[in-house]
Amino acid sequence: MVAGGCLCGAVRYRTDAEPIITRLCWCRLCQYIAAGNAAVSVCFPSAGMSITGTTSDFQSTADSGNRMHRRFCPTCGTHLFSEAEVRPHLIFVRAGTLDDPEVARPAATIWTASAPSWACVNESLPSFEGQPPPPASHPA
Repeated sequence: MVAGGCLCGAVRYRTDAEPIITRLCWCRLCQYIAAGNAAVSVCFPSAGMSITGTTSDFQSTADSGNRMHRRFCPTCGTHLFSEAEVRPHLIFVRAGTLDDPEVARPAATIWTASAPSWACVNESLPSFEGQPPPPASHPA
């Protein structure tokens, strides 16, 4: 089981699914979410994800053209999830919200073209200047 939640504890989630992929994202929106760094997000199947508590939803169109929903705790402001309307079967969980951060082992870095010159990009991981292919719907 994988579980986590926001800083104040008002929102909790859990799933029995294994992570599909973890990515470091340098798109400009993720830089805002991650206080200037890359956001680390872990992809899970949406089915079986149990969420308790109320989240607020920030909707936007990503650089990829996908309509996105980024959900956060309205009490403490912790960013928890992102979901693309074109892939409703997937949910990305912010790695910092996991009870066990060891679950989040990055497999790729994306949107490197948007990274600032001082960004620390792990050259041992595959990287993409923009939007990568969508992740598989199950672990590889």
